[in-house]
Amino acid sequence: MQLFIDSAIPEEVQKMVDLGIIDGVTTNPTLAAKAGIPYKEAVTKILKMVPGDVSLEVLSTDKDGMLNEARQLAAMGKNVVVKLPTTEEGLKALKILKGEEVRINMTLVFSANQALLVAKLGAYFVSPFVGRLDDIGHTGTEVIEEIRQIYNNYAFETKILFASVRSPLHVKDAALMGCDIATCPYEVLEKLVKHPLTDVGLSKFLDDFAKSGQESLVNYAPTSQNPKSKP
Repeated sequence: MQLFIDSAIPEEVQKMVDLGIIDGVTTNPTLAAKAGIPYKEAVTKILKMVPGDVSLEVLSTDKDGMLNEARQLAAMGKNVVVKLPTTEEGLKALKILKGEEVRINMTLVFSANQALLVAKLGAYFVSPFVGRLDDIGHTGTEVIEEIRQIYNNYAFETKILFASVRSPLHVKDAALMGCDIATCPYEVLEKLVKHPLTDVGLSKFLDDFAKSGQESLVNYAPTSQNPKSKP
């Protein structure tokens, strides 16, 4: 399963690129507002630092506006995936853009039926918002399970992108259910690395070795530069 960072802040993206655990980026208008710098500047930096897929979202709500924006966004880089809302106008735009070979991420998906339509029209990604379903008392992971089953039934190629991740538990759920991608806030990605028992175990290892009085192996000189050479 691939991991994306859900962010429009270049510094956050760069930290996860340096850590080596992310494969791509998703952004949206809300994240853009938090970037702290002009959105175009932030996106330009992110596209350069991440070779994988970067989802950029349109702001228009009508088909023609979406088409105009989508074409301009796609021209920003070969790794751009255009995000469209899963509405009637969004589906109309998807059909046309698919014919133009523009890769589309259909976002704000909340039902298996929406995901079915998205796949039938050939979207590159479908983005079910699991956390937002959980927020209103539904079990978001049940929708993921339904989508996975439908896509398996008909060999749809659309990739399932588990969105609206709230915690490391969501990431584990995404992996167990066979999602292709989970896109995570910076804070969740940080938590994936950490476990208190890891810190306790490392501290004990180092303490035990220090008490033993032994010397680290890195301080030993090699006995021979070439063990196979004859004396």
